Amino acid sequence: MAETGNGAEAQEPQQPPQIKMHVLAQFIRDMSFENVLAQKGVTDSNVQPEIQVQVSLDARKRTVENQYEVISKFKVTSKNKADGSAIFLLELEYGGIFRVEGVPEEQLHPYLLIECPRMLFPFIRRIVSDVTRDGGFPPLNIDTVDFLALYRQELARRAEAQKAATPAS
Repeated sequence: MAETGNGAEAQEPQQPPQIKMHVLAQFIRDMSFENVLAQKGVTDSNVQPEIQVQVSLDARKRTVENQYEVISKFKVTSKNKADGSAIFLLELEYGGIFRVEGVPEEQLHPYLLIECPRMLFPFIRRIVSDVTRDGGFPPLNIDTVDFLALYRQELARRAEAQKAATPAS
């Protein structure tokens, strides 16, 4: 006969909550493309583009339980290296509606601003590529965005802003 010690049965380790995420919808909320080069009538083939990509994120709870809207905003600017003149400007706001379950409340904010944009990114990359190609330029395949680093930068920026706004004692 096996001993069980003090009569307590061995307990199974508690399982972490099962995280479920479903993309319910994706959409372009706003988009603008300006081909500045064509508007100026420039046909110089010696243009050397310098591309800058700015990314910002926003998330909000929807009225339906466990549903969230996440918006990724991309601003892609191309300037000529030689003189700094604008070549094109692309602004894109791309959104997704997600049903997220099983994420602890304290981890929900980073989850929405890291994992959800990560799911949307391949579609954003495709749109940017298609729009730049259709605008008369070589297709622009933007580099993968490190949403974790972007989230950490935003937290650090907010902490600095809060520290600067708090008067010294």
